[in-house]
Amino acid sequence: MEITSHIVTTPPRDAASVVLLRDGTAGLEVFLMRRAQQSDVLGGAYVFPGGKVDEADAQAARAPDLLPHHPAWFEKLGEGGLTAEAAASLYVAAAREAFEECGVQLEAHKLLPWSRWVTPRQASLMNKRFDTRFFLAAMPEQQSAVHDDHETTHSEWMTPRDALTRYWAHEFAMAPPQIMSLVHLHSLGSVARAMEQAATRVPPVIEPEPFDEDGMRVICYPGDARHPVATAVLPGPTRLMFRNRRFEPPSGSLDELLSPAAPRA
Repeated sequence: MEITSHIVTTPPRDAASVVLLRDGTAGLEVFLMRRAQQSDVLGGAYVFPGGKVDEADAQAARAPDLLPHHPAWFEKLGEGGLTAEAAASLYVAAAREAFEECGVQLEAHKLLPWSRWVTPRQASLMNKRFDTRFFLAAMPEQQSAVHDDHETTHSEWMTPRDALTRYWAHEFAMAPPQIMSLVHLHSLGSVARAMEQAATRVPPVIEPEPFDEDGMRVICYPGDARHPVATAVLPGPTRLMFRNRRFEPPSGSLDELLSPAAPRA
């Protein structure tokens, strides 16, 4: 990964991502895929299935069998600025991306909103901005997830601990939204606990604030002294620093990711 200081002036584009979960022998596992190296969005990094929302998603969301779900979907997202149809298109896009990228058929109405990440104007890792809604989904029985060998070239089920440990060992790259999501999931430990939390809270909105300090890119989150939102909304560190060619917590220790402090009330 290379840090950029490019300022993106275009507004963020709506996107949806699915965090597939299952309970394995060592606890909660997540499905991660490596994006193709030539991709212009996080090429070579490990990500969750996902992508941009398009007009076809909005059209599909108008299907008669989906219309009754619109009010509930809108309410669960907790975004007053959206129409019910726009909210529905996010769920549809998430389910579509899961099928296209890893062959998993999900029922859109069973997806649970998890978090919302908005790329800052100083995007740090790319020249595009996204307003991405992350959804949780329990891996359906009798189905298998596998990368598409086009947009993604490798995939694995991993516990959040294993994923973070391997990331720390430079086995693969990840961007901050994936890192912080894994920190959060590691603190929960099971599909049931993760799904229960997602079902009983409004998804937090994370608008990272990047700045440079001593020649190092720092990205801070709600609850950090440099962030305009004073209350933390995620467990774990309130900032990540790009050093040693990876994003690290201020302590420079993996333990700060694996033993996250709970956000303040």
